[in-house]
Amino acid sequence: MGVTERIVNATYHEGCGNDFLVIVDLDREISPTALEVERLCARDGQHGADGFMAIRRGEGTDFEMTLWNADGGLAEMSGNGIRCFAQAAHLAGLVASSQMTVATRAGVRTVTYVEGDTADVGTASVTMGPVMLLDEVDVAGAKSARRASVGNPHLVILVDDATAIDPMAQGPELSTAPTLGTNVEWISPRGRHELDFVVYERGAGPTKACGTGSCAAAVVAHAAGLVDQQVLVHNPGGTLSVDCTDPNDVVLSGPVSWLETVSVSVSTSA
Repeated sequence: MGVTERIVNATYHEGCGNDFLVIVDLDREISPTALEVERLCARDGQHGADGFMAIRRGEGTDFEMTLWNADGGLAEMSGNGIRCFAQAAHLAGLVASSQMTVATRAGVRTVTYVEGDTADVGTASVTMGPVMLLDEVDVAGAKSARRASVGNPHLVILVDDATAIDPMAQGPELSTAPTLGTNVEWISPRGRHELDFVVYERGAGPTKACGTGSCAAAVVAHAAGLVDQQVLVHNPGGTLSVDCTDPNDVVLSGPVSWLETVSVSVSTSA
């Protein structure tokens, strides 16, 4: 069995500005290299995106999501990514109902997708599983900082005004400090039901939104007594809703949009 390169269609989606390229690869015929993914996702490259995903047939679930970060590395989970994944599966005619189960490297997630007034827009909610609160750490200039896991690692930093934060100032150093890296979020509350939020994602850099980061932020802020159980998280690209009533199964909701269908060049097993 050899490896060849071929042109395939990918749909391009965004959730609050967090954008992804998605291909349908039910039988696992496509095997993009890290360099190919990096080239596809580079903003000055073939297309540009925060990540690249493949829809694959699941074992015991409707689908399996394979997700690569923009740097070509495999990622455990993306809240906005899986919501875009659900829209892609719906538009491809792969699902008969609004709900689907998806296997990820962070565990099985249930996604509900509802089409909007037109086929290119909709809303998607996903059960994210537990958000685990970990140790508190010291970060220069922060009021407090705490690590959390949403199946992938996060460092949530409380500051006076998250909207004034430049994620490039501390993000590269903080995100690479742990051996396996971490996503970094800066938050500040707006009353009991809202958070301002800025993110530096591991393997992607500053992004317009982060679903798992929004969940981590809401749970950390709730544990600190800053917000209630239902929180609107104002990402730079839009607002996501997080319900942490059940800390063992946090729910992330928000809009998703199909932007276009493009042709991409990737490796495939022949």
